[in-house]
Amino acid sequence: MGNEFQRVVGVIPARLNSIRFPGKILALINGLPMVMLVAERALQAQLLDEVIIAVDSEEVRKKLKNSKIKVVMTSSEHSSGSDRVAEVVKEQDVEIVVNIQGDEPMLDPVIIDKMVYEFREVEVQMVTSVSTEITPEDFLDTNTVKVLLDEHRNATAFQRILKQKTTGGWYRHIGVYAFRKETLLYFTGLPQSINEQKYGLEQLRALDNGISIRAVVTHYPYRGVDTEKDLGTIRQMCEVAKS
Repeated sequence: MGNEFQRVVGVIPARLNSIRFPGKILALINGLPMVMLVAERALQAQLLDEVIIAVDSEEVRKKLKNSKIKVVMTSSEHSSGSDRVAEVVKEQDVEIVVNIQGDEPMLDPVIIDKMVYEFREVEVQMVTSVSTEITPEDFLDTNTVKVLLDEHRNATAFQRILKQKTTGGWYRHIGVYAFRKETLLYFTGLPQSINEQKYGLEQLRALDNGISIRAVVTHYPYRGVDTEKDLGTIRQMCEVAKS
């Protein structure tokens, strides 16, 4: 899988005070801040030319100052991770931009490569990833976003809660996005849509404005860190992996 794109950059938007779990990006896992584990995973992707951590806090910048990974300070006023990513790349000569969530410490770098590879098709402007591993409990969990795909693997709906008894047709969303640079800048220049504001899902801004989202389907078993309980689970898994 060679890199046939001009330049591909992965950006990890690292917001310190997330609403659901403030400070989680600095939570230690195996002695490292969680966002650093995400960055190390991202560096293993074959199709990324560079990985950048985009921070909004001097506290985070200081914690990461000895990192070998590039850390960039961004505005604290951004309403979404994609807005922060856009600030980082707007003046760069980049073709594909990957928005990598800072709370996915188990992220498989192969997923990133598969997402980037989707841009071989010229009509693809935005890509995300989904997992077939979804449970009935996930349907009522607001932290687990569900995605409905059409026959072309394009997302047609995103939901936080689904009041149905079957998981058929729906996938679990993995919060990683890739854009062509011009699509990212167009997307982040749009006002928040009504659905985005109502459900707290920035990807609905894309669908509401006619930007299609192609999905890479995986069997990815891991979950992002939304709560302290999630963090404890990830720490236990990492301890087992070390032993």
